[in-house]
Amino acid sequence: MELPLFEQTGELARALVAADLGELRFRAHRRGVKVWFGPAKPSRFHFEAQLIPNHLAPDGAGSDDVTIEVGFHAEHGDERRNEAVLERLRAAEKTWRRALGEHAVAGPFLGNDHWCRLSETWTEADTDDPDLAFELASRLADYIQALQPLLEE
Repeated sequence: MELPLFEQTGELARALVAADLGELRFRAHRRGVKVWFGPAKPSRFHFEAQLIPNHLAPDGAGSDDVTIEVGFHAEHGDERRNEAVLERLRAAEKTWRRALGEHAVAGPFLGNDHWCRLSETWTEADTDDPDLAFELASRLADYIQALQPLLEE
């Protein structure tokens, strides 16, 4: 039996991320997967791969495109806490930029100005591509391995 795309992505990310970061947890749904460390309940600071509406894609996407966002989210109810986490990550940009490259963007959340993100978007993704789950999991693993140690400082 083949797992749905984002369930596969979560399982593969679990296998790809170094065990010394802790127990990786994930929750998959039809439109994405949320990945975090710690308690069973997802943290407000987590990693995600998800489908987003094309109009939210910063690079613009055509009406027929599928847009996927991959990266880190700060979704706390207190905007100051989100900003503080993002500022800590921005201060360490030289460290994570080498691992994540030029496509990683630190800024406001796509679709909610109270939250923050350090993520990238992929337009024209083919959700029927059998390799997409591995590509998403691999990129999530890049974000996790580059950012999780900074989040724990």
